[in-house]
Amino acid sequence: METPISSKRSILHICTRETIRPLRDRVLTLSGFDVDSTLNHTEALSMFRAKQYDLVLIDVEGETGIPHAEHLCSEIKTAQHEQLVAFVCNWRVAIMTDCPDEILRTEFDPAAFAQGVREIVPPNA
Repeated sequence: METPISSKRSILHICTRETIRPLRDRVLTLSGFDVDSTLNHTEALSMFRAKQYDLVLIDVEGETGIPHAEHLCSEIKTAQHEQLVAFVCNWRVAIMTDCPDEILRTEFDPAAFAQGVREIVPPNA
């Protein structure tokens, strides 16, 4: 599938929390990113295979979410080893994983979240 040319950096956001996902999507969009998102890891892999993303952002909810997030990260890195992957998680989870390229540690502070993503992948002008 051909990806349309856009001046915005594209992010695939995977978050299984129905209330947080749309809020983060909106923060990212307002911060200048083109965002595709899903609640489902299987759908995320399909979306990843269909389009080029500048960043795959995976929400890791608590310690129980680590195995699922690491599996998804591994699948993505196996398919495209140069793909930039970041986990959004708390500090306890952050010290328990080493799969992603980046860890965005933040409680839901929209400004800190947007700034953390900008530091990982700055939006295009």
